Amino acid sequence: MRLYGLKNCNTCRKALKEIENIEFVDVRAQGVPDSVLIEAFDTFGEALLNTRSTTWRGLNAEQRTRPPLELLKEHPTLMKRPLIEDDGTLLLGWTAKTKASLGVA
Repeated sequence: MRLYGLKNCNTCRKALKEIENIEFVDVRAQGVPDSVLIEAFDTFGEALLNTRSTTWRGLNAEQRTRPPLELLKEHPTLMKRPLIEDDGTLLLGWTAKTKASLGVA
């Protein structure tokens, strides 16, 4: 199991604390593999893009019109977090639904 996120993200820290045996991938330092990013976008669509982030607010109007995958490759911190990969299944966010899928109380 792998969690893609940011080491200073409170939500990612909560998830890491509650999940046992998970590998952490810092998207700022290591990025997200293209195959995972494409699958995540196919699964979640534009919900994968965090339009409330500081990075998003720093983009100008022209940059915001670029294709989401292109933006996410260039600015991995635009990805909604955490993105959890569990045996071929992708989960987005640290919600009650995600916790239930992982068997976390």
